[in-house]
Amino acid sequence: MHSRSPQYDVLIVGAGIAGCSLAHALSTLPRANPLRIALLERSLAEPDRIVGELLQPGGVNALRQLGLEVCLEGIDAIPVRGYCVVDDGKSVHIPYPRMHEGRSFHHGRFIMALRAAARRARAVDIIEATVTNLIEDDLKEGIIGVHATRNGEKEMWLAKLVVIADGCFSNFRTVVMGDNGAKSTTKSHFVGAILEDAVLPIPNHGTVALCKGFGPVLLYQISQHDTRMLVDVKTPLPSDLKAHILTNIVPQLPSSLHLPISVALDKDRIRRMPNSFLPPVPQGARKGVVLIGDAWNMRHPLTGGGMTVAFNDVVMLRTLLSPIEDLGNWREVKRAIHTWHWSRKPLSSTINILSVALYDLFGADDEELAVLRTGCFKYFECGGECVDGPVSLLSGISPSPALLAYHFFSVALYSIWVMFTHPQLVQTASKNGGQPKYSAVPLSQYPALVFKALRVFWTACVVFGPLLWTEIRWWVPTSSTFKADLVFLRTIMPVISTLGLAILIYRQGFSF
Repeated sequence: MHSRSPQYDVLIVGAGIAGCSLAHALSTLPRANPLRIALLERSLAEPDRIVGELLQPGGVNALRQLGLEVCLEGIDAIPVRGYCVVDDGKSVHIPYPRMHEGRSFHHGRFIMALRAAARRARAVDIIEATVTNLIEDDLKEGIIGVHATRNGEKEMWLAKLVVIADGCFSNFRTVVMGDNGAKSTTKSHFVGAILEDAVLPIPNHGTVALCKGFGPVLLYQISQHDTRMLVDVKTPLPSDLKAHILTNIVPQLPSSLHLPISVALDKDRIRRMPNSFLPPVPQGARKGVVLIGDAWNMRHPLTGGGMTVAFNDVVMLRTLLSPIEDLGNWREVKRAIHTWHWSRKPLSSTINILSVALYDLFGADDEELAVLRTGCFKYFECGGECVDGPVSLLSGISPSPALLAYHFFSVALYSIWVMFTHPQLVQTASKNGGQPKYSAVPLSQYPALVFKALRVFWTACVVFGPLLWTEIRWWVPTSSTFKADLVFLRTIMPVISTLGLAILIYRQGFSF
């Protein structure tokens, strides 16, 4: 038997980043009768995760628009003013432009602050219950509520609109999307630990360390004494993660971090999270339900863009749902969801594409990607717009897929320029007494380098093209359209290359 709850206007499954902020946002809509909102969460205890701890400036701005900036107070959050990228003993400073700041913090503390804000909101009920399944209407066309277990009792919760915000391990993604859903892919895992009183190369900056032969390492301070370390480990995972980190990764990091890392690995268990990519696909085929947050769209966490996308999604949804008097009117809600899908593209597409493209470069696992990684680092060393542009994209300050394409192909061409004109690394610092050894490229290698340059540029197109396609595709991919998608991808890549070259000629005239 199921006991039946009151009817709600909105029922949100998952009291995480997206769920809490959406509940609070909808409660602030100017309506004669406030929306009745139920926020269901399996456990209201403080969560303990190794990701979701760095909020970019674009996310801070969105949080401010939602009236939730207070959630960053009282949790020992650390101001973040940019990045430092480290590669074989060299480093480059990448500050956020125009005095923008992000925040880093313990994930659990931030979630508890968001839940407290949602609890204080008007007409929001936060309920600790485990949702077991979605309830279909009599015609099996839509969702009208959920079944959940609370205190051992099965209950029925009904609502005009059900929002699924249960995160990257969503139990209901497939139920909502059916055959229309995209499949998530996982290339690697982040292995996490907390370092005590570690000294980073630049205070109040995230550190990205590039490791030859392995994925990047991300470090940032999350409280006064704690620094999060995330080591990217590609699949399949090694059997002994601790030995892998100590043997292959630590020697390539700044020496000031060696002891804190060793102590942390001895003190705490090593934890990991999959780095998954899930492109967004149009919603609305299933009446009465919508996915939001990582349940619907994921990107690589290297760039720390997930929460920024989620908060900006909530800002847009609040605006689009505001004029709809009855959220049970699916025609109007579906129209709002369609508008949201495309309105979010400038920001979400920029961050989604950049996260995976940058990871492919920083985690280079072939010769061509290694050239692009070197060129990317040297592009940052140029300073000026070569830093301001990319970090404005990464931070969510200036979302623009066109600007992203411009800088990505600028990096590709600059990488080729570097390959011909810059001295090449012969011996790394770790193998040459702390000083890397370089040698000029002899002219006899130029013919071979021409062919290599073509492969490098083609690799850049192969990285960027499919990612762009997942964002601009206006239909839902199915097994019947997969081959057509593949053919189309192969035809647009040369076009992308030509456009990239044309933009660069127009904007810079090859004046590297």
